[in-house]
Amino acid sequence: MIAMFFWAFVIGGLICVIGQLMMDVGKLTPGHTLSILVVAGAVLAGFDLYEPFVDFAGAGATIPITSFGNSLVAGAMSEAEKHGVVGVLTGMFEVTSSGISAAIVFGFIGAIFFKPKG
Repeated sequence: MIAMFFWAFVIGGLICVIGQLMMDVGKLTPGHTLSILVVAGAVLAGFDLYEPFVDFAGAGATIPITSFGNSLVAGAMSEAEKHGVVGVLTGMFEVTSSGISAAIVFGFIGAIFFKPKG
């Protein structure tokens, strides 16, 4: 159990370090960094490499933004098997809609209760 926590911490930290290096050394904007990490997760999922990564690292692989790309591809692939080409588009939205909806709702609630300083 301790090893599971260790690897989740190390792998999640390494993903964050990669993102930070992309911004600091590569001088990429946060938007570019975010996009690259999402695409990297999607590419790994497309080659069936992200799920073994999740099995090994647990939350260290499911919490960072790379898992969003994995979710997009996993949803698209599962729906494509059921519904063909149309399933590729609907699958991406079906799998990720709850997370996006929650972010919108909680962001709105946070904006109601907290005022930015400024």
